[in-house]
Parts: sequence; C-alpha cells; structure tokens
Amino acid sequence: MTGSSTVFPRTSALIEQGMQDGLHHGAQLYVSLEGRVVGDEAYGEERPDHPLNAETILLWMSSVKPLTAVAVMQLVEKKQLDLDAPVADIIPEFAEGGKGAVTIRHILTHTGGFRTADTEWRAESWDEAVQRVCAAPLEKDWAPGEQAGYHVDGSWYILGEIIQRVADQAFADYMRGEVMAPVGMEHAWIGLPDEVIDGSDWKIGRMFVLKQSDLVPHPFANTREARRHVRPAGNGRGPVRELGHFYEDILAGWLRDESTLLSQETIRLMTSRQREGLMDRTFQHKMDWGLGFMPDNKRYGVDTVPYGYGKHSSESAFGHGGAQSSVGMADPEVELVVALAFNGMPGEPRHQKRIRTVMTALYEDLDLV
Repeated sequence: MTGSSTVFPRTSALIEQGMQDGLHHGAQLYVSLEGRVVGDEAYGEERPDHPLNAETILLWMSSVKPLTAVAVMQLVEKKQLDLDAPVADIIPEFAEGGKGAVTIRHILTHTGGFRTADTEWRAESWDEAVQRVCAAPLEKDWAPGEQAGYHVDGSWYILGEIIQRVADQAFADYMRGEVMAPVGMEHAWIGLPDEVIDGSDWKIGRMFVLKQSDLVPHPFANTREARRHVRPAGNGRGPVRELGHFYEDILAGWLRDESTLLSQETIRLMTSRQREGLMDRTFQHKMDWGLGFMPDNKRYGVDTVPYGYGKHSSESAFGHGGAQSSVGMADPEVELVVALAFNGMPGEPRHQKRIRTVMTALYEDLDLV
C-alpha cells in the first residue's frame, strides 16, 4: 500500500478494507481544497504483485463524459452549435427511427430516448458505432425532453461525431488539443495512442471485475483494442490526478470566471439542474441532471441515489461517476475537488456503497462536515 493513512485516516481505512474484501486491488485518490493539493495518493496494486502508484494510467469509464460535454459547449460558445437544434441538422442520418426531434440538449440531459443504441463495450470502428446509433429507433411513446433515461454510450458517439463535423477535426485530437492540454492533462487520453501502449504497457493499469468471490481481468477493457478505442462515453484513461486537474479548472470558472475552457456563465449552466424531478428509467431512481454533469442528488435519497457524492456534499456539488469504478467532482461551497478511481468493478450495489462511504469519510477527514 502506497497511500497515506495519516492524511485521510477514515478514507484510507475504507479503501484498504475494500482491498481486503476483494472489491479492488488498488485505487488512486486526488484531492485539492481551496486551490491547494492536499492529497495525491495511490493504494494497493495495479495487478497482483505489481504496485499501483500515482503515475499509473487507470480507466475512468463514464467519469470522462463531462470532458466531452465541455467540448460541445465550447462550440456552443463559439456559436457553431445551437443546444436546441435537432441533431439531424448536423447528422442527417440520425433522424432515422423517429429521432428527428432529438436535440443536443436532450442528449446532454439524457432525455433523448434511444437507449436501444447502448451496448456492452465491444470492438467496433467509430463509423460502425455512429451508424449503429443512427439506425436505432426512438423508444416507444418517448417524448424527447419529457422522459429521462441515462444513455451509457450510444448518444455520446453522436456528440463526438457532432464535434468532428463542426470542428473539422478528429474527436480524439480535438479533445487533446482543446480540452485536455489547456488544463494540464498531459498523460490522459480518450483512447490510448499506439505509442503510449507500446511504450508504457508497464504502467497502464488493468481493470478487474468481481466474479463470485474473485477479481478477474475485465474481458475486454485490458485488450490492446479496448485501450485504443476512441469511446467518448467511457474510455478516458490517465492518472486520476489529471481528472482532478479538469475539475480544478471547471471549479475556478464556477467560482471566479477563471476557467481556461469555458466562461463562468456556461459552466454554471452546465452544472445546474437542467432536468429536475424526473425518474431516470435506466437507474430506476429520481435524479436531476445538468448538461453532461450530475448535480448532487441527495434530495432523492442519500443512501439510495446512484453515483452520489456522500452524505456531506453541498447542493451545488457536481461531477460524474464511472461505472462501478470512479468519480470526479467539485463542491463549490467548500472549494473541494476530488478524483477517485478503483481498479475493481464489484457490481453496482457494492460499488454504490463503496463510493458513498468513501466520499462521506473524505469530507469528515477534511473537517468539512
């Protein structure tokens, strides 16, 4: 274990207990408070007999979604996109299956209603993925914007394709140049380049899933093909501190209009409740949503709401979780940024409890209660 139990004693104890319980082999935790780094920790192993450190490239899963959302809003700020324009204005083939009225805003708030396009992570090219989503039908009796249901991946390929067509640049290149590099995310990617895979295999962390009582390698995430996959919804990879750098920039914009990525007005729009009080049909729980960000949802049940930020986060907190694995968030009320990634996927119930208890403990360790 390379983490510091003296910096975050309650938090570290819970992460270590999770290792003992077989939920994960290791974790990374990055914390800044009032603009000052107070923790950049690594725990456990990248895989058995291989220590995990703060430089290890971990998989963030859906915690990468807000980066894609920020890229979309950059184009909105430049007046190259209209949030309320139909997606089909940019991607005509998307109108298939009754989706002609779906807008960019609907996608960012997960109210588009074409979840049949969501699949398990699999091998397919970018063009194949976009074609698959375009061919998917609108769900029966779905009125876009009026019902809610989280899209795992399909709608985010469409956002990525919009970025490509409007910016006239490959999605991965745009993200590196316009979103990641400006905030110091030098060792993070959405889809790892071949030169990183070939030169850094020893520090690319594996992902594990809990099967019965054993952690076994994820059946796809650790393959070369998966590492290379440009997946806007879920293949962000890097040391988790770099996800923290993203949230530090967004928080600086929220508080003081000092973001390098977006204006304060846009950041506050994205992180505010753009859909409110709707039952999310994917999570089967009432949840509010911003434009690509999850606001704090404790109001709907602190012990039941999926992908929350613990018992002590403020109403203004925002961020996003990654499937059974990670979370990135900022809490403007206390000027807190947290990025946390585990390398074990133990199933939704265990993960929800793990995130909830660790985030609760972290606030207590920082005396933010």
